[in-house]
Amino acid sequence: MDGNSRGRADEIDPADQWVLNRRTGNYELRLNHSGTESSDPSRARDRSGSRRESSSRRGEVPAQRSRRQTGRGQQPPPGSPGRRPVPSRRKKALLWTGGVTAFVLVAGSTGAYALYQKFDGNLDTVDVGDAGSKSVAADGPLDILVIGTDRRTGEGNEGYGDKGSSGHADTNILFHVSADRTNATAMSIPRDLITDIPDCTTKQADGSGKVVPGTRNVRFNVSLGQEGRDPGCTMRTVKKITGLSVDHFMMVDFNAVKTLSTAVGGVKVCLDKAVKDPDSHLDLPAGESTVEGEDALAFVRTRHSFGNQSDLDRIKVQQQFIGSMIRQMKSDDTLTDPGKLFELADAATKALTVDSGIGSIKKLTSLAQELGRIDTKNITFVTLPVKDNPAEPTPVTVVVEPQKAAQLFAMMRSDTSLTEVKKKEKAAESKQQAVLEGSRAAAAGIRVDVLNGGDITGAAGATVEWLRSEHGVTRSTNKANAPAKIDTTTLAYTPGQADQARALADIMGLPATALKQGASDAEGLQAMVLTLGADFEGAGVPVTGPAKAPEDMQRADADKAVCAK
Repeated sequence: MDGNSRGRADEIDPADQWVLNRRTGNYELRLNHSGTESSDPSRARDRSGSRRESSSRRGEVPAQRSRRQTGRGQQPPPGSPGRRPVPSRRKKALLWTGGVTAFVLVAGSTGAYALYQKFDGNLDTVDVGDAGSKSVAADGPLDILVIGTDRRTGEGNEGYGDKGSSGHADTNILFHVSADRTNATAMSIPRDLITDIPDCTTKQADGSGKVVPGTRNVRFNVSLGQEGRDPGCTMRTVKKITGLSVDHFMMVDFNAVKTLSTAVGGVKVCLDKAVKDPDSHLDLPAGESTVEGEDALAFVRTRHSFGNQSDLDRIKVQQQFIGSMIRQMKSDDTLTDPGKLFELADAATKALTVDSGIGSIKKLTSLAQELGRIDTKNITFVTLPVKDNPAEPTPVTVVVEPQKAAQLFAMMRSDTSLTEVKKKEKAAESKQQAVLEGSRAAAAGIRVDVLNGGDITGAAGATVEWLRSEHGVTRSTNKANAPAKIDTTTLAYTPGQADQARALADIMGLPATALKQGASDAEGLQAMVLTLGADFEGAGVPVTGPAKAPEDMQRADADKAVCAK
């Protein structure tokens, strides 16, 4: 908004037209240029609650009254810098990235619709075709891909990223939001992950479509920018990896980190030890610091000063940074400071590029309302389980760790929150109690032959390897393919093997219905028979039993502060 226009009765800044509605406790916008409250046209209430004369009684337009009050040390109207209105209970923020945060804040603030037109013009959009969803607030879970590119826009960013690049998928977080909007899992995808990028159709300037051929065994980050690929190609790549259809994307570049961190007044970060990085120029002492602008960008880009200097350790630092912003938005005065709120929202919408499905302030408002109910304690950051690339003598890249990744993907596809796993395990166990009640054999005492009656090639061998290496079931044997394919997984055992069957059911996540007890006890060294069916999705993935979180998976909770090491 142009501050030079204030005071002109025919061109009044909307921010100068706010009055307090004493019935609701909220400030409301009056577009008739009166600046008065309908229920009491002669009086309004200032920040302290005392009554003051309205501008209309003194013969002043609201803008003139605003300037005069500001000059006397009083608070300007809502929407102007420095004004702190009565907090609204609706002002709850969910921070995924700076862009989402800022918009949720604006959408939740009273009278934000007056600013829609300005912020609408800030947004950039990309038509990703059928890669995304046209619906903004559909029933069921929501999956939103947040992409931080290494595109070097903005002054002072020459030292970062790939010079001349249109922007690769440098930082990637898939936000899975539950159907009931009570929790979210934020899964980081390493840029150096080796994967297959599928064919994708991109929209050209003339409206035509161009098919960019897929590529096998390349870094994930080239799913964007390389060969003219747009964010829709990155969305399709995520679907190929996880089996989850991505509904929307939000994309920012390096400069956004600087502008957004400055707009919120800095972000608190913590270091386990002092860092002085000659590459990123990050220079911070041990303990807590507040970073913004260039320092904030250096913090999220530094990799040689944390952990083993890999991109995986940098991901942890980035998760810490985002989690800190979440807590800051919840606790400081951003929600009640219209000046800071406006600056943040303006910076965020200028920084954001989104898909056309959410490519307007109205649509983003609808999305924000869907997300605003999530409590910080129910947001869990995780990193896609990976391992060193076995094809490289000296590993530089990583590949998906199949068992643990399959478990995590299955949980996300079934809309199982990581914050609820234990509760769901207990509920599932209670349902199986009638069949599974009793003692459990030790892992070393479980003897089982595994057959593949499903559709996944090598499933029996992979399961045996997982049972042996992850759970110590050393007496498991790969018996290859079953005589015929079956729909559901079964575990055949005799009464004397019941303790083994219960133990294996716990490990495999088998439901009671999968256990098939024979009529007589086994003789000699006869083993139980586990036949994997079409419902089997991978080693370590529960069939239809209790959800199991992958063991030793990197994770962080958004409501807990941690120090980077």
